[in-house]
Amino acid sequence: MKARDIAMLTLDVIAGVAVLIALYMALVWVPDAANLISPDEKVAQHIFYLHMGMNVDAGLGFLVTLIGSVLYLLTRRRIWDMIAVSSAELGVVFATAVLATGSLWARPTWNTWWTWDPRLTTAAIVWLIYIAYLMLRGALEGAEQRARFSAVYGIFAFLSVPLTFMSIRWWRTIHPTVFSGSNPGAQGGFSLGPHIRLTLFVSMIAFALMYAALMAHRVRLEQDAQAVQELKEQLL
Repeated sequence: MKARDIAMLTLDVIAGVAVLIALYMALVWVPDAANLISPDEKVAQHIFYLHMGMNVDAGLGFLVTLIGSVLYLLTRRRIWDMIAVSSAELGVVFATAVLATGSLWARPTWNTWWTWDPRLTTAAIVWLIYIAYLMLRGALEGAEQRARFSAVYGIFAFLSVPLTFMSIRWWRTIHPTVFSGSNPGAQGGFSLGPHIRLTLFVSMIAFALMYAALMAHRVRLEQDAQAVQELKEQLL
């Protein structure tokens, strides 16, 4: 077994164990928040830890797409384009999970599955922007042209990510501000006791490891696809 295969397997195991620990802490170990009353709200709170972990993955995925896009334009090395598109795909997957788990949390907390709140609206816009990124890549022919246009799009697309992060700090919103700051218009939050804070951090770290493991496999798949395409071109 090659050193790369051993490293990827090790990362897979570490990420898998970390996610299992995070799931146990989020669903079983952590106590209910003190300011939640109804049973439905208490159940929804446990979903919130997974929601936060996936949110980290989505943001991390889009950040790596930005970095890969910038480095591709600077170096013209295909590996950076592979990293950018691989990370964008994972970012979209996790952003979809964020929207889904957020709706599950919102139903008992806000009594609605969805509302056009600033945070939810900007999150949906980010999701659509990166779906458009993947559609753009599929519509362009020629590897160099596709990589170049995608890199430019990927750089500007990231502007929507910090806008989403700051939306609950800039505008009146019913979405809770969990870290770094408060918003008098935010509702549905809960106090961060030591057990809750620890579970949140473990969940975010575990899902970040999961992103790293999936990213390693996705980039390898992209490299294999490029090798197959180059072989086809040589044969033709």
